[in-house]
Amino acid sequence: MNQMLILLVEDNPDDVELTIRGFKKNNFTNEIVIARDGQEALDFLFGTGQFEGRDVTRQPTLVLLDINLPRIGGLEVLRRM
Repeated sequence: MNQMLILLVEDNPDDVELTIRGFKKNNFTNEIVIARDGQEALDFLFGTGQFEGRDVTRQPTLVLLDINLPRIGGLEVLRRM
């Protein structure tokens, strides 16, 4: 069985650290991919940019998405998803 994949979209390093710490504290061992802005999140989801060639058939089971992001905001990421 494949592990659940989580996409964490957050530009604040402190919030990223707190989220990961919370997962680890609760023995959550699934894979977490971190995107630092909306463009990076979309690149991951659609296999473009730095994620070109990624197997896009494996999509996140859960997306934790900040709304206020640089480059492309969270609401626009939702629209494009």
